[in-house]
Amino acid sequence: MSKKHVPLPGSNRPKNKLAVKVGPVDPRRRIEVTITLKGPKMPDADFVPTGPMIPAEMAAQYGAKQEDADQVARSLETYGLKVEEVFLPTRSMRVSGTAKAFEAAFQPALSNYRSPEQGEYIGRAGKLMVPAEIRGLVQGVFGLDGRRMARRKIQASGVPAGISSAAPLAPADLEKLYDFPPGDAAGQKVAIAEFGGGYFVEDVTAFCMKFGLSQPAVQAVSVNAPAYTLSQIQALPAQQRKRELETSMEVTMDVQIVAGFCPKATISVYFASFDQKGWVDLLDQIIKDQPVSLSVSWGLAEDDPDWSSAAVAAINDRLNQARLLGITVCISAGDDGSGDQLTDGSAHVNFPASSPFVLSVGGTMLQGAAGQVNEVTWWQSPGTRVGGGGATGGGVSVVFDRPAWQSVKVKSLNSGSRDGRVVPDVAALAGDPLYDLFFLQKPFPDGGTSASAPLWAALIARLNASLPAGKQQRFLTPLLYAAGSGGKPLGLSGLRDITAGNNASQPQPGKGYKAGVGYDAVTGWGVPDGAALLAALLAV
Repeated sequence: MSKKHVPLPGSNRPKNKLAVKVGPVDPRRRIEVTITLKGPKMPDADFVPTGPMIPAEMAAQYGAKQEDADQVARSLETYGLKVEEVFLPTRSMRVSGTAKAFEAAFQPALSNYRSPEQGEYIGRAGKLMVPAEIRGLVQGVFGLDGRRMARRKIQASGVPAGISSAAPLAPADLEKLYDFPPGDAAGQKVAIAEFGGGYFVEDVTAFCMKFGLSQPAVQAVSVNAPAYTLSQIQALPAQQRKRELETSMEVTMDVQIVAGFCPKATISVYFASFDQKGWVDLLDQIIKDQPVSLSVSWGLAEDDPDWSSAAVAAINDRLNQARLLGITVCISAGDDGSGDQLTDGSAHVNFPASSPFVLSVGGTMLQGAAGQVNEVTWWQSPGTRVGGGGATGGGVSVVFDRPAWQSVKVKSLNSGSRDGRVVPDVAALAGDPLYDLFFLQKPFPDGGTSASAPLWAALIARLNASLPAGKQQRFLTPLLYAAGSGGKPLGLSGLRDITAGNNASQPQPGKGYKAGVGYDAVTGWGVPDGAALLAALLAV
């Protein structure tokens, strides 16, 4: 059917530089996309919620309208597409059909691509089109390009991640280091985001047995990707098996860190595809399930050209909805210093960690002999850590403005840049001596800001369990910048300041942000002092 089409704003994507085109897509191939629908304007980052919104209230104020969803559905059905689900609160519509039908509806010019990091996938380049009769009702279409949009440092399978002479830290060591308040997070829901890999219950069992912990209730949730077991991964073809095992190291670390602090919590591990659609679908599910915190150890430079502006907006809108519901999304600031894997000589920050609607988490490390240990900014040069060293992400956003509540004075290293959102907000252990973990039932010390994020997600659950009902489920980030009972920011009274170190990247950009007294762009307000933070939150 021939109909007039118009360009979809924000849909442009460049050619993936890591991939080569290998052939046409079978027109009969089944595809599913997630569409973001038009909705009311949401509160901006300057707005600070005083408590969580009721889900029904949020849906009524900010969700898509049923009549808009119906109009889009009628249009797409004329192209042979099928609406699988509509979730009005997040303005999402899942639609399935053949590649031929999607070509007719959105004109993506699909091709098969292959890249070394992910193998073969369906992709596109350029802009999407939409039928003219639904112009303005469709804000984004995600799922017609499977290129990877979620990365972290991957360690070599079976090789311990650190070569420090100090013993890695057990949960009790970390509780002591950060003065966690007593508790086991009973009644709390903690979520973990994963983009591949699988959950191996045997590793969590070995971890809990070693440290005398009760084994928590862990639920593996398939969002739009498999939640693999070990036996399922072992049955995969060799290259895919290697990729999934490497990614499973991240899952192992995230789950064990949360389990070590929150043995009585309900822990849900969400598995999504690592493309733009995966981010959108995963956050839709989080908003449905409403945990107190979400740990995300993945991201990509916010100004990486592979992002479409529509995807950044769609992800950020869902993070906005999450914070309105009182969900604190803890996202690692990255393990690649001020360059964030880009080598153009400029400083960069990670997205979604740069969103003003999340708690951005940087990294530290311990230095010195027993009895004289100092905690400093995480920066380890290549060769001192298996995997090529690493450094905490941090800096000034070029995408998001600095919210009014983030009243800190940090200038961008990039000349001519505006006063953007500064990251991280907080930090925790990322480097030596690492975390004492298990992988494939063998000791496997690991770290990175990928470990700092689940530590903070677990701490928030512990804090929430200790707060009175009227002060539970609050978005933590702006509270850290607000004045407490003594007039100083909660970040100063509830965290321990880290004043030494920097996050310069090697070899590019060769410059970085420096730690100092008070807030800085490498460790934020610092590392948690759990008991003090609880007292500060009780007072506001």
